[in-house]
Amino acid sequence: MNESHTDQNAKVIWFTGLSGAGKTTLASELAKHLKTCSYSCLVLDGDQARSGLCADLGFSEVDRNENIRRISEVAKLAVSNNIFVAVACISPRTKYRELAKSIVGKEFFIEIYVNTPLSVCEFRDPKGLYKKARTGEINEFTGISSPYEPPHSADLEIDTNDVNYEENIAKILKLLL
Repeated sequence: MNESHTDQNAKVIWFTGLSGAGKTTLASELAKHLKTCSYSCLVLDGDQARSGLCADLGFSEVDRNENIRRISEVAKLAVSNNIFVAVACISPRTKYRELAKSIVGKEFFIEIYVNTPLSVCEFRDPKGLYKKARTGEINEFTGISSPYEPPHSADLEIDTNDVNYEENIAKILKLLL
């Protein structure tokens, strides 16, 4: 078995974008690639965080901010232990992503905007959330009844509709390594 890299210069790779854009898939694929190269990598998924670490939070402005703070603190702990962290989290507002960057440290933070069109995200809709948001069953749903503020200066922008995952992972790895 390969030894893990002790000098890997770990980073937090923060995937932001609409629900269904492909953030979690990209984060998971990136983690697989890093692990095959003997790098340590943790995936932090926004949905998983909401079912555990942040289960006590709703979707108010205060709760969304706290959700990002908690995820960022976990990411900071991991990166301080030289573990790459792939965060897949909608983080719909610029101020949330700036909070995450300030907690993690800008020198360790890489922002990737998964810019997949709303129509594609709605078509994918693996959990039926867009349908529920359109019928009013879900209030404050990002992209429908709650705004998404796209990053203005992401380190990388990816559209999972036009480019396959292998090509996107290659772009991310080039940026990282």
